Amino acid sequence: MELNGDTFTDGAISGHGGPPNTHAKWVLTQPAFDGLLACLDTDREAAGRKYVEVRSNLMRFFEWRGCAFPEDHADETINRVAKRVSEGEEIRNPAGYFLGVGRLVLLEVYKEREKQQLALSELAYTSDEHQSVDDLEPRAECLKRCLEGHTPDNRELILQYYQGEKAAKIENRRKLSARLKTPLNTLRMRALRLRERLLLCVTDCLKES
Repeated sequence: MELNGDTFTDGAISGHGGPPNTHAKWVLTQPAFDGLLACLDTDREAAGRKYVEVRSNLMRFFEWRGCAFPEDHADETINRVAKRVSEGEEIRNPAGYFLGVGRLVLLEVYKEREKQQLALSELAYTSDEHQSVDDLEPRAECLKRCLEGHTPDNRELILQYYQGEKAAKIENRRKLSARLKTPLNTLRMRALRLRERLLLCVTDCLKES
C-alpha cells in the first residue's frame, strides 16, 4: 500500500490471525482503500494520518471492552466502512461513522462470547472424570478433544477461569492469578484468547463429525 510514495502497512488489508469474520468475506482493494482515504481528507498525507488515528482509536475501543483481538476487530470495522464507501455511501462524520460500525462489530463479538461461554460450561462438564464419553453431546466431545491439544497450564487456566458463579468465580480467578503468578488483567486476556481458539477448534471439529 502506498501513501505519497511511501510504503503504508495497513492491517485492514494484510490481516492478522484471529477469529473468523461471520460476514461474507470482502477484500479491501487498492481502489477501495483510496476511496476510504478520500473520505477522511482530500489531502493524501493528512488522510493517512487520520487513518492511523482512526485505527488506533478503534483498537483502544475494542481493547477497553475486553476483546481478545482488538486489531482484528478494528480492521474488520475499517473493511466494512470501506465497503460501504466503495458502494457509494456518503460519510459526513467519519469519526462517528467508524465508531457506529465498531459498536455493531462489538455486538457480534459479544454474541460470540455468549456462545463460547456455553461451550466452556460444557467443557467444564466434560472435565468430570466420572462422566462417560458416550453420554457427552457432540459439542462437548469436540471441546474435550480440542482441550487435549493445549498445554497443562492452559488447560488449567481455561477450566478454572470460567468455573463457578458470581462470587465463587471471582474468588477462583483470584486464586488462579496467585497460583500462576499472573496479574488478573493478563489472566483475563489469556483466557479470552484461549477461549476463542477453542471455539475455532470446536467449530472445525463439529464440521468434520
